[in-house]
Amino acid sequence: MIQDIFPSRLDNSFHNCVLRESDVVFFFDDEGRVLTRVGDEETEFTTGVDAKDRKTVYLFSIDERRFFLVNERTDFQKEGYLYLTIRDVRDRCSGENVFAVFTAYHLWRWYADNRFCGRCGKALENDEKERALRCPACGNVIYPRINPAVIVGVTNGDRLLITRYRIGYAHNALVAGFTEIGETLEETVAREVMEETGVRVKNIRYYKSQPWGMAQDILTGFFCEADGDCEIHMDEGELRYAEWVNRKDIVLQPNNLSLTNEMMRVFKEGKEYADH
Repeated sequence: MIQDIFPSRLDNSFHNCVLRESDVVFFFDDEGRVLTRVGDEETEFTTGVDAKDRKTVYLFSIDERRFFLVNERTDFQKEGYLYLTIRDVRDRCSGENVFAVFTAYHLWRWYADNRFCGRCGKALENDEKERALRCPACGNVIYPRINPAVIVGVTNGDRLLITRYRIGYAHNALVAGFTEIGETLEETVAREVMEETGVRVKNIRYYKSQPWGMAQDILTGFFCEADGDCEIHMDEGELRYAEWVNRKDIVLQPNNLSLTNEMMRVFKEGKEYADH
């Protein structure tokens, strides 16, 4: 999955440190596209050399590589580099670079969406001791937002409930959705499956979790079983496809980055209960 970068290691602890010329620096435009050069063999990002005299903030490190964000609106251009969407990066890059861009995007989105205090309207400032934004006028403190969401593998014997979204990602997926106020993750599973497909479920079992910076999510994967009537009543506003598919006929996504794809793969291979 996208976070599986071993033997490399992410260090997401906050450091109030000074940018070096060798550090990686991400430039995002107003649409959330990142300035990137995708070569035949490797991906290249801009560095501290490109960010001189700009407002930057430290994000995280992967092993000895430190990553920063240009934390201001900019139309900076560099020869040979293009502004790519996060989806483009996912499709064209690999390894820890994809994970780095997704994680950086998560933080860019948070900084971009929190310029002013929601309590008094004053401009926010970076806290110097922790990953937070602080209002100098009223003292309000804002921390990074992480959205809990579920990925659900609904089974019926040797069949898995496969979906495709109405808009957006075009490949096979599973039932998915965000947790609502006052709701447990297990309740989210049952509600989302019912809302999207009309199927009741039982025996809900946690599988694994995954950070997914594209949507500022923490994804939690669950397997469960259809309870009673397995007839599908698809929500056409959310999905364009929802069908029971036999193990051997499941078509996987084109890469191994997502929790969704891993769950489809382990079911296809008959391993969904192994080691869990």
